[in-house]
Amino acid sequence: MALLSSACASSPPATTAPPAQTASPTESLVDAAVNAAPPIDADVDATPVVDDDPESLHLDSRDALLALTGDAVAFSRFDFGIGPAHVNQGNKAVAHHTIGRRTCLEGLKGATIQTAEQRARCNGRENMVPVWGKAGASSASFCIDVFEFPNEACELPFVWTSPSEAEKLCEAKGERLCSQEEWMLACRADPDGGRDRVYAYGDTLDLRACNTDKSRVGRKTPCDLRTLDSIWRTCTTDTEPSGAFPACRSRFGVFDMHGNVAEIMTRKDYDGVVYSQLKGSAFHYVDLVKKPTDRGGYYTKYPDHCNFDPRWHVEKLKEAAHVNYHLGFRCCGAVAPP
Repeated sequence: MALLSSACASSPPATTAPPAQTASPTESLVDAAVNAAPPIDADVDATPVVDDDPESLHLDSRDALLALTGDAVAFSRFDFGIGPAHVNQGNKAVAHHTIGRRTCLEGLKGATIQTAEQRARCNGRENMVPVWGKAGASSASFCIDVFEFPNEACELPFVWTSPSEAEKLCEAKGERLCSQEEWMLACRADPDGGRDRVYAYGDTLDLRACNTDKSRVGRKTPCDLRTLDSIWRTCTTDTEPSGAFPACRSRFGVFDMHGNVAEIMTRKDYDGVVYSQLKGSAFHYVDLVKKPTDRGGYYTKYPDHCNFDPRWHVEKLKEAAHVNYHLGFRCCGAVAPP
């Protein structure tokens, strides 16, 4: 079993960067994200939430995790226990979170998560939006989760989930893992037909816009990457609740496509077989790593833009077993006619 994604283990192969684009006039990232997203009738602040302790977000029991995911994914064949290769939110003993549920929900006040029309086009599924390219709304061919799994506002994303398990979890909801092409389109495209963006939030890399640049924050022990057990014991999962960074949003309204957790998605290779692939960045992403290389100088981490095609841990989906402390996923689903 592969132990660690290339995002942590080494610098991936060089990838051609997208063509340079002229940036739009400077404005607040938060205002830009809210103004560009589709209008929605948000209900995220409908229920008063008192507890704002970041650590209280982290669930550490099977029953609590099942309650969060709902009856649709409460299968007996999955072990939701806490430990390597299980579906959970990381090792609570070493995990570090800084944003509480109340703060997260306050940041989403006034934001729209899903309109009635979007819900209808996504066949009644909550927190999903249809996505389309230059041909317009009538050409939408899929819907995508607004938040990383379990697709709930201001809940921590799941990690330690293998691609084969993630696919079954999506299927239990009547959905599937997103393909790389779908993920890219939801990240870069403009629902109004404008030009593509380099990043979900704009054309200029901003490590403050998303949950990134936290490679050392809160780490209680060095991260030991030798075995799955040592990774579980020492590698802190520094995620924040989904939606806690309002600026980290695509124009279709999809949150956290950069940072928080890297995401599992699918691709079809030359043989027609469906493979899994990791994509996106996690909370430890930084643009420049100030660490000497064997040949001297510094090396730059991968470019975290929408179209980056890293080909990390490409495995046959039905057999894919890679798990990690910074790796999650989101689901996509069918779209109904307009």
